[in-house]
Amino acid sequence: MRTCATTQPATGPAAPPPRRKKRSVHPSVPLTPRTTAPDDLIRDADWVVVSSSGGADSQSMLSDVLRRARALGMLDKVVVVHADLGRIEYPGTLDLAAEQARLAGAPRFEVVRAAGADLLDRVGLRYLKLKAKAEQEARERGEDPAAAKVAPAWPSATARWCTPDAKRGPIHTLYTRLTRELDHLGRPVRILACIGQRAAESPQRAKLAAVEIDRSASNGRRHITTWRPIHAWTDTEVWEEIARSGLPYHWAYDGGNRRLSCVFCVLGCTSDLINGARRMPELAAAYAEQEVAVGADFKHNLPMKEIIRRAAELDQEQGPATHPPAGTALAAHVGEPAAALYLDRLASLRKNHGAAS
Repeated sequence: MRTCATTQPATGPAAPPPRRKKRSVHPSVPLTPRTTAPDDLIRDADWVVVSSSGGADSQSMLSDVLRRARALGMLDKVVVVHADLGRIEYPGTLDLAAEQARLAGAPRFEVVRAAGADLLDRVGLRYLKLKAKAEQEARERGEDPAAAKVAPAWPSATARWCTPDAKRGPIHTLYTRLTRELDHLGRPVRILACIGQRAAESPQRAKLAAVEIDRSASNGRRHITTWRPIHAWTDTEVWEEIARSGLPYHWAYDGGNRRLSCVFCVLGCTSDLINGARRMPELAAAYAEQEVAVGADFKHNLPMKEIIRRAAELDQEQGPATHPPAGTALAAHVGEPAAALYLDRLASLRKNHGAAS
């Protein structure tokens, strides 16, 4: 039975909710970058921080930036950082990112992690908070809290809370440490943050500037300039750089993945999600269980149980997912001869680096 709304107390109307304090930006933080020329960006920076997911875009960016820094005699500025996502990314991704950085000649490799629960568990915690909020608002309206509609707890294209929680926030803690290391400069430390985002990936990323000031991450002690070195690159150019560099790429691409991020990214294409369910069925099952717990589909109009069903169909038709030969994905982009040269270059790079160490 619906309860009646309570009358306002005699003391007057309820106080309005407190306004969120607007975050101020330190006056020393510039509005626009000092330069947009790649070499000048590196010269101007105190640190060049390259974010590496282990995916094709970030590794092609990594080799390109390191080549530029080396030519300028400024390799010592480069720090490669990997945000470790734990069980929600493919096994071996952290080790691959470390190997890519080592073989490319990066002088420093850092790993950061979000504190507390991982993304999948955070969905459950977020649901409990959203549920409590919806029930409280229902009570204030005099409605049955049990019938309150709870907002979706999963990340989405319009609510990408997973990125700041799992990647951006932990990387900002690295910025803080790097800033402390250069306190002796007596001025704001200039950090060039390199990100492997490309315009060809989506209309949203096409709108991003190749170079811009990250005012939200900047303050009176550090100024962060975001640089997207491969923003204008095509898919072919990315794989050509991988072939040229000889750096190892993730085995998931040879298995058919178009992109590499979380195994089950809400923005991932359907084929990548099905591929993930075939290769990591236990993780897919955990996502399906969380769907039931929070009462919402992992992806709008594509629940995990449907992804699992389609994966099972393919397993029945084709047998269990296998690992195609190394170089399969590369050959599809740059041709068999270039892929063969790449494999020779990779073997030589690993051998030489092993001998040097």
